[in-house]
Amino acid sequence: MQTIGSGSTVEITDDGPRLTKVRSAEFRAPAARTDWRGRYAKALYLIDYLVGFAAASSALLLRFGSYGAQPFPFLWNYLLLTLLFPLAWMAVLAINRAYEARHLFVGTDEYARVFRSGLGLTATLAVFSFALDLRLARGYVIIALPMATLLDVGVRYFYRQHLHRKWARGQHLHRVVLVGHARAVADMTRRLRRESHHGLGIVGACLPSGQAGETIAGLPEIFGDFDNVSAAVTLSAADTVVVLACPEIDGAALRRLAWQLERDEIDLIVASTLVDVAGDRTTIRPVDGLPMLHVEHPRLKGSSRAIKEAFDRVGALTLLTLSLPLLTVIAALVTWGPHGRGPAIFKQERVGKDGKPFMLYKFRTMVVNAEARLQELRNLNDTDGELFKMRQDPRVTPVGRWLRRFSLDELPQLVNVVKGDMSLVGPRPPLAREVAGYPSDMRRRLAVKPGLTGLWQVSGRSDLSWDESIRLDLTYVENWSLAMDLAILARTVSAVVRSHGAY
Repeated sequence: MQTIGSGSTVEITDDGPRLTKVRSAEFRAPAARTDWRGRYAKALYLIDYLVGFAAASSALLLRFGSYGAQPFPFLWNYLLLTLLFPLAWMAVLAINRAYEARHLFVGTDEYARVFRSGLGLTATLAVFSFALDLRLARGYVIIALPMATLLDVGVRYFYRQHLHRKWARGQHLHRVVLVGHARAVADMTRRLRRESHHGLGIVGACLPSGQAGETIAGLPEIFGDFDNVSAAVTLSAADTVVVLACPEIDGAALRRLAWQLERDEIDLIVASTLVDVAGDRTTIRPVDGLPMLHVEHPRLKGSSRAIKEAFDRVGALTLLTLSLPLLTVIAALVTWGPHGRGPAIFKQERVGKDGKPFMLYKFRTMVVNAEARLQELRNLNDTDGELFKMRQDPRVTPVGRWLRRFSLDELPQLVNVVKGDMSLVGPRPPLAREVAGYPSDMRRRLAVKPGLTGLWQVSGRSDLSWDESIRLDLTYVENWSLAMDLAILARTVSAVVRSHGAY
């Protein structure tokens, strides 16, 4: 017998080490693992069937609703197609692997696969109708397929948000055992506890033999050394093992661990040392049995950036036109509002792409002499780093506080987007004094245009620490895609309504 962790004991058997007892009062393992992922996938099948049926039925009614006087055989083919369409929709989604767990729960890959399914089914119907000389009504197809695609993306999004709310309450989490050195385990514990959207709940860790007696803040249990990983999984009812980079676990040791976990279908995750690199930039290329991780460069130039430029300017011009009445009302309130009479627009020099300065426009939310009063408030900063923010800034006017709460003060930045100084989505536009204090890594933010919104906006705004806001900006720069921009714009609406971190 050998004691590990906070009182756990290991019995050495013919099958290897086995944990037999835990004397910690703080840690209690569930009786069995819950297969919530299976139920989630089954619910998706039902959702996709209902979406397909709703889209096909709507297309039938909208296209042929005025043909009630037609004989029944006229609509028979379309009635049959309406019944078969949901099954075809589910089949195309399955072919595009839209039900696999690795593409669900987080990220935009799931939604991209739904869009590809819509395009694929459209192409399939076009080929079959041409090859078999089927005279499908174009109106029916034009209604059914786009509706199924967009509706499915929307329903899947809200279903995922329901799961994320459960994760935030500590429900349906992947039960994770970390394997690695104490410093790496502590860093990973801190990262995973910082946000809940990943769905990983840490139940303990296994450390090298010389560190098994250490304690780590926020870690429920230390189960011993690397020989006890399989036993730790059994005791804690974990369903996932995350192996951090460490020299003791080489290729052969990792293979043996995978064999041990295979019996109980435990997920094995090998954490890469790459920082803030999204999965679509990485490709596994096997070389003589050795998996080589190929990392592609960020998409900072080329046709995709030209598309983003066009999307930004057209989108900003459209929003500016639609919001013109609102802009007029806000300008009047700012100019003649109580305790804040003065110009409606506040201009400030910011640093843009490649370090080039530009003049940023915002609705004025402070008293006219706000900049002159900044020095007397420096020691009251509620944030760390270079950015100055106060939750109860006395310089903010009553109208300005309301504008900040819903981010309406930033609407004039649409003019900056139309001019080409900014993008709709990007890093936060920094001040020159902030950029002067940037270390070399942080200057990477200047590789793209700053944005009207961004990951910093949808992840907490002023509630974020300086380091966290910088990390989010770098993550955006390194992993940009048009799908990411669309996802951030969608999340911005929710962030503005909640107004968390807006002050």
